[in-house]
Amino acid sequence: MKLSARNQYEGTVVNVEVGPVSSKVVLDIGGGKTISSTISTDSFKELDIKKGDTLVAIVKATSVILGK
Repeated sequence: MKLSARNQYEGTVVNVEVGPVSSKVVLDIGGGKTISSTISTDSFKELDIKKGDTLVAIVKATSVILGK
């Protein structure tokens, strides 16, 4: 996937909190740092996110978008 956004952080899913409307995904991006994103539960299910998956957190302004 090619994107124009330059702030991209690859990481491993270390925690998920699934809710009825939104879900929180936490990535370990190395160096003792994590980044989290709250996405719709529909998107969470569509991406089939699980602990241990490798994702890319794409940061643009105040949004964090996950790509798999």
